[in-house]
Amino acid sequence: MAKKPAVFNPSSRRISSAQVPEGPPGSYSQCKRVGNHVYMSGQIAIDRNGKLVSKSDPYLQARQIFRNIKALMEAAGGTVNDVVKITMYTLDIRFQPEIWKARREVFSGDFPASTLVGVTALFSPDNLVEVEAIGYIDDKPQRKRR
Repeated sequence: MAKKPAVFNPSSRRISSAQVPEGPPGSYSQCKRVGNHVYMSGQIAIDRNGKLVSKSDPYLQARQIFRNIKALMEAAGGTVNDVVKITMYTLDIRFQPEIWKARREVFSGDFPASTLVGVTALFSPDNLVEVEAIGYIDDKPQRKRR
């Protein structure tokens, strides 16, 4: 059976932010918006200059990661409150209090659905935390409830 050619999805677009460095061309997308849905690759604790913020502090890494997620959501046309699901990966599950502290500094109110997973390795040995995010941006004005 012949393989079907890839179909271009006109509602899919790559999202970038000056706050979040991109990987090498042709390797992956940091963020994609498909219609009202926003999908982020696993974010690591790199600052706008591409430097890891800390090699030993899970709180500083998580704080930078959540700031990057916020910047990408804003570049996609939404806010951090439009994030509906995050999956957090950490090299040590005992980092949970530091990760959640950083999460509370960025998200407020109704937190996104969240999963925290302990893993044996991440992209680089210096990465202690990595976070994937999914968002939904409702472009329709909200009707007021009575």
